[in-house]
Amino acid sequence: MKKKIIIIAVLVVAAIVAAIILWPSKKEVVFSTFVVDTATVENTITATGNIEPVDKVEVGTQVSGIVEKVYVDYNSHVKKGQLLAELDKQTLRERLRQCESQVTSSQSQLKHAQQNYDRTKELYEAKATTKVEMEDAEHTLIQAQSSYNNAQTSLREAKVNLGYAEIYSPIDGVILSKDIEEGQTVASSFNTPTLFVIARDLKNMQVEANIDEADIGQVKKGQKCTFSVDAYNGEEFSGVVEQIRLQPTTTNNVVKYTVILHAANPEEKLYPGMTASISIITRQETGNVVRMEALDYTPDQSVMEMIKKPDDKKGPHDGKKPQMPKEGKEGVDFSKMKTVWVKKGNSLRPCPVEIGLDDGVNAIITGGDVQKGDTIVLSSSYEQKKGKKEAGANLFGPPRRNDGKNRGGNQPPM
Repeated sequence: MKKKIIIIAVLVVAAIVAAIILWPSKKEVVFSTFVVDTATVENTITATGNIEPVDKVEVGTQVSGIVEKVYVDYNSHVKKGQLLAELDKQTLRERLRQCESQVTSSQSQLKHAQQNYDRTKELYEAKATTKVEMEDAEHTLIQAQSSYNNAQTSLREAKVNLGYAEIYSPIDGVILSKDIEEGQTVASSFNTPTLFVIARDLKNMQVEANIDEADIGQVKKGQKCTFSVDAYNGEEFSGVVEQIRLQPTTTNNVVKYTVILHAANPEEKLYPGMTASISIITRQETGNVVRMEALDYTPDQSVMEMIKKPDDKKGPHDGKKPQMPKEGKEGVDFSKMKTVWVKKGNSLRPCPVEIGLDDGVNAIITGGDVQKGDTIVLSSSYEQKKGKKEAGANLFGPPRRNDGKNRGGNQPPM
């Protein structure tokens, strides 16, 4: 008797389990949607570059000597004509005195030679001296004149060199670099040594962008751009294309072109030498946009059946076949025509849409029946209705959930 009861109990449990497993679960469709709205779509090219002052000047010295005094330091703001540094003038002053002495001496010799020439000339005209003596007097005068001219030139050079001992700023700006210290010896034998680098204005900077040859054809003067620097994480700066340099640079067989971007720097956050990550806007349009994802969605028959209302005998399209634009209609580019599914209430309807500029995520709507405010389906999935156990659930654990996405033709789980 007990054995029969056990067998009957086992059969009952098995029947219950089978019923749970085989009983069809009720599902509902969940849609991922997007509301059409007005936005801006941009095409950009990316590059890297360096931030530099718009104008910078290297200041050096044309005379050799020992640095006696330095009046400015890094980041000092200077005015045009401001004294930056001085060299020791003792040697230069001594040279100036020597030149002045040479001028005095040569002037005296010139005066004497002139008097001798005049006297010899009178005697020669009176035939009281020879032609040789006349030529000697003339030659002496020419030499004296040349010596005097050379002495005058040396005096002017000495005065100029003495002036070079004082180094002045040629522009208004900021000291970026200072390669000079008091007591240092500077030599200008061959090349003028650079002692200071002065930036004219740090409130306006330029970005030297390196553009690949594959992208350079899209870059035009006047295009807007944005860029960021590591020093200000998350902050974006703006600029505009100012110049496209035609001289290429080749590194490891990669050809790039330098494009100069102008960027305002009113708060002087941007420093010379910073590395910039740049996006140049090559195309930009504003209008109603649709997600590119919606262009790939097509509901399967199961979705269409599940969203019908019980009293909806006409179906989700109101019994009407969707109208597509006729071929030959003026202004319609069928190569750009796509279909999206518009959800309204508990119904779906396909709508033709013409697509323009896209950025890979959003696309500008240039034609078709889609309007601002329409709800567009991106994808659909199936979920078990609340309060019902899903078919195939584990009696000894939580129910399993099926969230598989349906994107065009996938059948709902049974």
